[in-house]
Amino acid sequence: MKLLFRSVRIFDKGNIHHNQKKDLLIENGAITSIGDGLDATGAVVYEEEGLCVSPGWLDMRTALRDPGREQEEDLTSVKEVAARGGFTGIMLLPNSHPAIDSKGTLRYVLKEGLTGPVALYPSATVTKGAEGKDFTEMIDLHYAGAVAFTDGVNPIHNSDIFLKSLQYLQPLNGLLINRPEDQYLSLYGQMHEGITSTSLGLKGIPSLSEEMMIVRDLQLLEYALEGKELSEIQFPVLHFSLLSTERSVRLIREAKQKGLPVSCDVASHQLAFEDTALTSFDTNLKVSPPFREAADRTALREGLADGTIDAIVSDHAPQAPQYKDTEFDHAEFGITGLETAFSVALMNSGLALEEVIAKISANPRRILRLPAVSVVEGRQADLTFFNPDQEWRFDYSVSKSLNTPFLNQTLKGAVKGILNRGELRWFGKDS
Repeated sequence: MKLLFRSVRIFDKGNIHHNQKKDLLIENGAITSIGDGLDATGAVVYEEEGLCVSPGWLDMRTALRDPGREQEEDLTSVKEVAARGGFTGIMLLPNSHPAIDSKGTLRYVLKEGLTGPVALYPSATVTKGAEGKDFTEMIDLHYAGAVAFTDGVNPIHNSDIFLKSLQYLQPLNGLLINRPEDQYLSLYGQMHEGITSTSLGLKGIPSLSEEMMIVRDLQLLEYALEGKELSEIQFPVLHFSLLSTERSVRLIREAKQKGLPVSCDVASHQLAFEDTALTSFDTNLKVSPPFREAADRTALREGLADGTIDAIVSDHAPQAPQYKDTEFDHAEFGITGLETAFSVALMNSGLALEEVIAKISANPRRILRLPAVSVVEGRQADLTFFNPDQEWRFDYSVSKSLNTPFLNQTLKGAVKGILNRGELRWFGKDS
């Protein structure tokens, strides 16, 4: 197949064609030519005003519902949702039923990820069943294809397990991901602990529950790396997922200034709301970590701007209707975020477009030790096409779950299509 994309603006930092409008010729899944006025003979031509292209986007936090809860999202539907959101790859959390704690479950997911333009990168659990008690066979899982190790939605509470995990993974150049939350402090919490939670009569989740875990994890990381030359460590050893507070950002910033090999991310929806939005009691706004206060949201934006926060994630967490269409204090946490992550980040992060792209493409690949992707001649095409200025109405979701506060909202930044593994998914002018 021969495809020609006319006058498309390239966003690929470090590329000689960065921020330039060029024709892009793709033949049999490879980028064969980048230039001006390329010959269109025999090619299917795509041309739209405002069309842009970047290396394919990668999401670092997508909930895995298959096997076990396929009615909420299965491996086929999640790839469709990811494609519609502009992602050519997604890292899946291991909290399926059964969890990805064995090579059998890991291979089940990997096999499904071999087809289509969206690649699946499963993580594996640190502990069996993600229950925080007994170690999995991390070395075997690493060599079987797990891209990282995490108990996913469950924080690693046991300090000894956390420390030994860091030590086990170092010889493998493996990555440990932790969700920083002291679940005992946040037990039965419904939203951020503050003036709004008090006025609404809802039990709050204190910022301290996140910050205490970060302090502990950083101290254990320093202990695990004692005697090692930090400047020689090329990749993050520990990744903190879903920062939400001002002090959390400050703690990670200080750790990076000390040279500790850490990285972190923030969910795009955390940039869009504050705790005051929950006065509506809309269960689609019930997320974990909860939306915090204005100062926290400002700090998250500052952390993105100065590089403290490395990546923006969707935190795609599908929930069946019965878990959301209920009283607020009985509703489950989570948003279906893959389809809207780019638009929400573009509208609310305060970042320039090229920086948003870096935090959903190049940075996640670097953190996960995946091969870099670039818009250059001779490479296999792994591309996302989009129009950053186009407004679109999110009036239809391809997810099997609809727990999103953005449904029927007008957003800015439309995904036009993805191209990966020689397969094009094009959404066109009506995106």
